[in-house]
Amino acid sequence: EMAVTEEMLATALRHRPHAACLVPERREEVTTEGGLAVAGHEARIAPVVKALSDAGIRVSLFIEPSEDQVEAAAAVGAQVVEFHTGRYCLLTDPGEREVEFERIAAAAAQADILGLEVHAGHGLDYDTAPRMLAIPEVRELNIGHFLIGESIFVGLDSAIRRMRAAMDAAL
Repeated sequence: EMAVTEEMLATALRHRPHAACLVPERREEVTTEGGLAVAGHEARIAPVVKALSDAGIRVSLFIEPSEDQVEAAAAVGAQVVEFHTGRYCLLTDPGEREVEFERIAAAAAQADILGLEVHAGHGLDYDTAPRMLAIPEVRELNIGHFLIGESIFVGLDSAIRRMRAAMDAAL
């Protein structure tokens, strides 16, 4: 993960990781409800995406699952979008949660049509991660933060096994 800054770009180009996910990192940075605001900021983000891509670094954008953000991600040349699932995870009303799930699913379908690989993450846990597997376009879930936190209480092996079992049960 990296901010859209010259300093972070220079570091990434020096070290050349396999992939980089552009995320909002500073309070004053323009964001959407849940992710990097790409729409309206294409002129600032596109050169960073291009520089990373030209260096052979796979570029992902951590964005809100909305039509305008998906279109902007494709327009700036990203290869991957990671949808912010925090709102979905925080909702407790089943109806509201289903509406948010459908919003994520629609954005995933749109991203796939535009040629973007789809990832999802933020706040996913044993209960919420398996549901994301019902979205056929989702290729990766980012659940490491939860697993590491959970491992403090139950151990890493146990946390991973429980997550794997929950995900397998959903398939």
